[in-house]
Amino acid sequence: MAPGSAERQWKPRVNPWVIAGTVALAAFMEVLDTSVANVALPHISGNLGVSTDDGTWVLTSYLVSNAIVLPMGAWASSVIGRKRFFLLCIAIFTIASFLCGLAVSHRS
Repeated sequence: MAPGSAERQWKPRVNPWVIAGTVALAAFMEVLDTSVANVALPHISGNLGVSTDDGTWVLTSYLVSNAIVLPMGAWASSVIGRKRFFLLCIAIFTIASFLCGLAVSHRS
């Protein structure tokens, strides 16, 4: 470099705190989903007419399916890109949550 010329420093295109906040929010939603399933377990068991011990299979199957889907997510993100995969997951989660909110409960 010539003397007196200013060095150009590399700057990321996106603020790293925005990325960290977005990923932290997604992780929070994952923990929140598990917590909601734990809190709703007695109601799920009661509505299914089974004991609480039998109702815990709902939570167990949720955790096992999550453990199966995580490696598939790593593969999918390598195929379509991390950003596209992340946005797709957010869209699917939002639509599924909206549809769950629209569901009606029929009580006898």
